[in-house]
Amino acid sequence: MQRFHDADLSGSEFEHVRLANARFDRADLTGSRFRSVDIGDAEFRGSAFHQVRMRGVDLYDVDISGEILNVTINGVDVAPLIEAELDRRDPERAKALRPSDPIGFREAWDINERRWLDTVERARRLPADLLHESVDGEWSFIETLRHLAFATDCWIRRAIHGDPAPWHPLDLPWDEMPDTPGVPRDRAVRPSLDEALELRRDRMRSVRELLDGLTDELLAAQTTPVEGPGWPEPRSYPVRECLLTVLNEEYHHRLFAERDLAVLESRDA
Repeated sequence: MQRFHDADLSGSEFEHVRLANARFDRADLTGSRFRSVDIGDAEFRGSAFHQVRMRGVDLYDVDISGEILNVTINGVDVAPLIEAELDRRDPERAKALRPSDPIGFREAWDINERRWLDTVERARRLPADLLHESVDGEWSFIETLRHLAFATDCWIRRAIHGDPAPWHPLDLPWDEMPDTPGVPRDRAVRPSLDEALELRRDRMRSVRELLDGLTDELLAAQTTPVEGPGWPEPRSYPVRECLLTVLNEEYHHRLFAERDLAVLESRDA
């Protein structure tokens, strides 16, 4: 097996080669051209497919989960169709993800808090060790809670409140984030559910306190650029964008958690 690490292979040509079971980790394939290639049974995680063009492809038995925007299939932009179907399935989805004013943001957080209470109670019915198990390579339930604490620290405590290093030792960045000085990433630690929830509740309270005092002026404002390494990058952001990012993280990761809890319940049974 050949291994290329920190290598620049730009402009390379692969013709009649076998790359089955190859692994591409933090690889830059922008501008690449694929013709008559077989990527059956491939897996993509944390990957960007911006401005990708596919012609004459066979696309079936495919499972895609992610942000879908401006995706045209056979001349039809399917993104609005997907959004409409997701809204139909969940009548509260639009309120939870697309609030427009301070009252709407508070209502969105009400929905989020209520739903997460139910999800946590569902998790409590499982043996403690299962809450550390991964399903299909995804984060465990405990890791999901840790990541949401990280997201709150990023977009509320760092971006909006201006704390350059708000991280807790249990915070968990997304897998593809480069290691950053001062930002914790302990994949081996195994806190109990109550330990993870103690951090989680504290971070959720910080969101609630911000939203309780949210005004139209603050919602329309820009953040003051924060200094120091971390995420988000040290520049100014619209407060609205920061809050919508948190709502998006909360909504979708709860869906992922519910999906995986169903699998863990079947294992427990």
